[in-house]
Amino acid sequence: MENLIQGFFVSGGLIVAIGAQNAFVLKQGLLKRHTFWISLTCFLCDSILISLGVLGLGQLISQNQTASVALAFVGALFLLVYGVRAFKAAYQGSSALNLENNAENGTSVFKTILATLAITLLNPHVYLDTVVIMGGIAGTLELTEKWLFFLGAILASVLWFFGLGYGARLLIPLFKRPATWRILDCTIGIIMWLISFSLVKYALKLLNAE
Repeated sequence: MENLIQGFFVSGGLIVAIGAQNAFVLKQGLLKRHTFWISLTCFLCDSILISLGVLGLGQLISQNQTASVALAFVGALFLLVYGVRAFKAAYQGSSALNLENNAENGTSVFKTILATLAITLLNPHVYLDTVVIMGGIAGTLELTEKWLFFLGAILASVLWFFGLGYGARLLIPLFKRPATWRILDCTIGIIMWLISFSLVKYALKLLNAE
């Protein structure tokens, strides 16, 4: 039971930190755009990556410098472009929509899942948190303890992503104001760019270490 609780709080602490993935889930939850599929995709990605870490495969990613650098630059470019889109939306006020009439409109489930996969898997921080950090902690545990740790971790993940996706709707009255949407889009843009710059810095550090 102690290992299950440990996995729950370690996973929860890493997931809850505001990042590109959470900002994406929050915004789509507010717009009521395929909330279930977005939350499920985030949860499944988390579960797979955490399981890889628990199984001890985290070292394969952290030790492959070429893959780490390439992934960091690709992720940085993706987040940079996504940030530009967020700032453009804030400037145009394009997100200030009628939330009640916007549910499940505009984007297909397939495209939404692809966007969710991109925002999740093109960010190396996701691998650092789920595979490397959690894998490192699980590496100190016995087999039975590892499974309890894993169960606690994925429990935190499913509660967070579905809670964030559907819980965002409680904020809808606040987000009926165009100014609130502009603030959210600006915040998302800043988060994306900060993560993007940190990835570039991380990649350059790896290159200089050669």
